Amino acid sequence: MLKSLNTFRWYDNLLAAFIFFTRLPFWRLRQPPKSSYAAVVEWWPLTGWLTGGAMAATLYFGSMTVPYPIAVVAAIVVRLLITGALHEDGLADFLDGFGGGGTDRQRILDIMKDSHIGTYGVLGLLLYVLLLWTALSSMPAEIAALTIFAADPYSKMVASELIIMMPYARTEDTAKNRTVYRKPSVAAGVLLAIQGLLPLAGFLWYTGLSWEMIIFLPCLVMYFLYLLIWRRLHGYTGDCCGAVCLLVELTVCLVVCALVAYPET
Repeated sequence: MLKSLNTFRWYDNLLAAFIFFTRLPFWRLRQPPKSSYAAVVEWWPLTGWLTGGAMAATLYFGSMTVPYPIAVVAAIVVRLLITGALHEDGLADFLDGFGGGGTDRQRILDIMKDSHIGTYGVLGLLLYVLLLWTALSSMPAEIAALTIFAADPYSKMVASELIIMMPYARTEDTAKNRTVYRKPSVAAGVLLAIQGLLPLAGFLWYTGLSWEMIIFLPCLVMYFLYLLIWRRLHGYTGDCCGAVCLLVELTVCLVVCALVAYPET
């Protein structure tokens, strides 16, 4: 009986992650209890297998039927539809909060919670999409597809470190989604690493690109973002996690783009 309950808890947590991080109707399979949503980050990189895989497939097979730049746009749109622009919304709120809130912790949190988008958010999203599109368009279709499939879960794994390294900046009552993520256990941390590193390991083995640059530079970006978040908020929010995820992923794509364009460096 206990084993059966543990199995359902594992399944509920996994299902809650796909319900939370995508807009696909996984809720039709089963409605997890509210407690499962506190553990969704433990399966966050696995949702990246879905979103990154859908994006990679659209880009690769789309490039066979339409001009490549259009296939890249279609791939970006497909992921936006799957996720409901969840992380992009977080990036915009993060940029608005940290750009317009100065050093006032409460003001930053208030701006990030505001549903309206500001100048920093608009400009930041435009630059993010432009850089992502340019990086993917500059690579061969096969490499670009493999890059995004590897970068999506990896960036989610790296961003989940925020939850391990610092407390939540709000209370459950003031959280946007009324959920505070629980800190992953050691076992959950190992699970996160497996989910995030397996696609990246396959990508590095297949392409033979410099693993040091692809792993180190995104982690460096995450570290500087962590210092900024800690200095201003002394804690993370969901918007911070989404922003770090996208910026780490973008860094991976830019590094791969540079390595493909200048293989001798």
